Amino acid sequence: MKTNLILIVALFTSIATFSQKQWTLKEAVDQALEKNISIQQNRLSLELAKKDVDIAKGNFLPNLNGSSSGRFGFGSFIDDVSNTRISTDNFNASFNLSSNVNIFNGFRNTNTYKQAQLGLESSMLDLKKIENDISLFVVNGYLNVLFAKENLNAAKVQYEISKKQIEAATKRFEAGAIPKGDLLNAQSTAANDLQNVITRENALDIALLNLAQLLQEPVEGFDVAPIDVGTPTASLLYKNSDVVYQTALTIMPEIKRAQLAIQNSEYNIEIAKSFFMPTLSAFAGMGTGYSHRFNEIFSNNDFFSQLNDNLGYNIGASLNIPIFNRFQTKNRVSQSEINKKIFETRLLNEKLNLQQTIEQAFLDVKTALKTYEAAKISLESQQEAFKNAEERYNYGAMTLFDFDLVRTRLVNAEAAMIRSKYDYVFKTKVLQFYSGDLILE
Repeated sequence: MKTNLILIVALFTSIATFSQKQWTLKEAVDQALEKNISIQQNRLSLELAKKDVDIAKGNFLPNLNGSSSGRFGFGSFIDDVSNTRISTDNFNASFNLSSNVNIFNGFRNTNTYKQAQLGLESSMLDLKKIENDISLFVVNGYLNVLFAKENLNAAKVQYEISKKQIEAATKRFEAGAIPKGDLLNAQSTAANDLQNVITRENALDIALLNLAQLLQEPVEGFDVAPIDVGTPTASLLYKNSDVVYQTALTIMPEIKRAQLAIQNSEYNIEIAKSFFMPTLSAFAGMGTGYSHRFNEIFSNNDFFSQLNDNLGYNIGASLNIPIFNRFQTKNRVSQSEINKKIFETRLLNEKLNLQQTIEQAFLDVKTALKTYEAAKISLESQQEAFKNAEERYNYGAMTLFDFDLVRTRLVNAEAAMIRSKYDYVFKTKVLQFYSGDLILE
């Protein structure tokens, strides 16, 4: 019965493991872009920018307004017909419809509309910028998980070696070939290796937690699919940093956004100058009224007859010529011109920051590649040294202490190689990102 229960538990455990979802890199990036709150906020800002464009379009259309008023009067007043004072209560109502359209206002509406379009494009670039940042965070988090897994596997291999060394040391101790101290040293080394396994398991758990939180997914059962990060080659993907920089200038949203800010400031200058110009508008309206007197000596026409009789129309134009406004317009133009210079310096600063970032990234890749090449050579040397030391130890030609020193150097060399490989891979992907070559698969 106990055996059957164990088999059932093992079966369900294997099914759960088999069905556990492993996120691919593209799925992880897509999930983060969908769930990230900052991205959602920027998407709402994009919707607001679209409404700004609609509002600016509406400025070209005429308006139409209706109004109505009613008034009760009590007491005496001068009658228009008899020109005598009479006393009566009355009710008066008026109904009006008016429209106004702008004909010319110094192209203010046109420039405002163009500004709104730039605002929409700028909001799209803001969204693209944060999507780029989140994508890089996910790639980094994903590679951290793979790095932690490979580190953990290496630690487990070392622990298995340590267990075999205990078995060998136990047999040699029982045969009287080594003192008990050597056996205890082997057991101590295995205990340290087991602690290293636990440490790297914790590191993997933290890496999975960070990535799951970035994706806003439950960490329980969360895992990623393995990908082939490839073996770094001795040749760099790009000749120099300037090649990447020239490409980045054309695709990075922060550069385009800074350029749009300059265009926007130019429209601000034109809008400020428009207040020097006259404005011309046309208007039209119609109105009617109704009156009722509460006195038997007066006769009141019916409601609709009065509305028809009192119906009137008006049409006209209005011209406003600015003459002197306390230098307000002149100062606003000067402010707008200064703002343009500020945005021009911001563009230069964005370009400088981008250039320095890419130069640093290119140098980081070169350094990481050299580090990886050195780590690979070191690992190959330590592997050969370990094979030789293991053979000598098994034949009793090396003490356990000296053997542990060789094995420790091998463990450190493996860790350095794994770390340098993933460091090189991520920094290469950063350069690919700036050059527009990063493919998330």
